[in-house]
Amino acid sequence: MPTMLINCTHGAEDAERAILPFVVANVAASADQDAIVFLTVEGERLATKGYADGVCKEGFQPAKDVIQSFVSNGGTIWACAACTNPRGITEADLIEGAKIVTAVNLVECLAAGATTINVG
Repeated sequence: MPTMLINCTHGAEDAERAILPFVVANVAASADQDAIVFLTVEGERLATKGYADGVCKEGFQPAKDVIQSFVSNGGTIWACAACTNPRGITEADLIEGAKIVTAVNLVECLAAGATTINVG
């Protein structure tokens, strides 16, 4: 079964677009599907400790809760190195279940047949 690769480019500046990729990814992970949320641009900040605590949107669970559930269900969070570097984000800043990856990791995942999903 192919990995589901869900891209997230938003953070607190657009809470709905920050949370929705994790909602979809969490459904996949809950159904025992391999799921990765690939964070780019401002989405990177969701992988840092404490950042998601204040990301909320009416009608959605808080980002912190959805992200924790996703990781608990076996999901993986990838933070793009090209985006973490200029923001000063290091591995030490990351929440459990998140890691910084390079374009090589992304290309390998796609070449292996990952299904890409852009939500929001």
